[in-house]
Amino acid sequence: MLYIVLVLVLAALGLLVAALITANSLWAWISIGVSVVAGLLLLFDLLRRRKKRAAPAEEDTSSSDESDEDEPAEDEEQKPEDAEQTVLMPAAGELGDAEDTPEPQQSGDPGEEKSDPEDVAVVSELEVEVVVVDEYPRYHVTSCAWLETRDTIPLGIGEARQLGFTPCALCKPDAEIAGQHRENA
Repeated sequence: MLYIVLVLVLAALGLLVAALITANSLWAWISIGVSVVAGLLLLFDLLRRRKKRAAPAEEDTSSSDESDEDEPAEDEEQKPEDAEQTVLMPAAGELGDAEDTPEPQQSGDPGEEKSDPEDVAVVSELEVEVVVVDEYPRYHVTSCAWLETRDTIPLGIGEARQLGFTPCALCKPDAEIAGQHRENA
């Protein structure tokens, strides 16, 4: 969708330049129309993404509505624990535990992979494609189970690291990519 919007914006820019060169206001009006269409597509895409994010949340709440009246009190007691589990940046002591037993979480993010310094050195020189999810601080290999139906954004691993993304503890992209590079070398 973003590629279509980019093409429309570039077309609008071209039409605007044509309007300035030829002094014909029709080209300027067409440029404005193309820009409006691009804006509407961005708005449509934003609404579509929000609807996708709201759908899993509704499924989670509908399953808890079917439970007994006694159970919500237990759920309320468990909410602080859930909040602790969805911390995006685990403390240094918790990082080793997340490394040993990473488990995907419904609403949270998997922990950070504790990467071997040799693996980090290897992957920092590569431009292998990894994927990230908007508003989450981890990068993943495309086969990561945590990704499921989430919308992903492909990036080079070097770019992902420069932008501040860290490796996922579930799919361990640094170890996997470094291992593949060593096998191919």
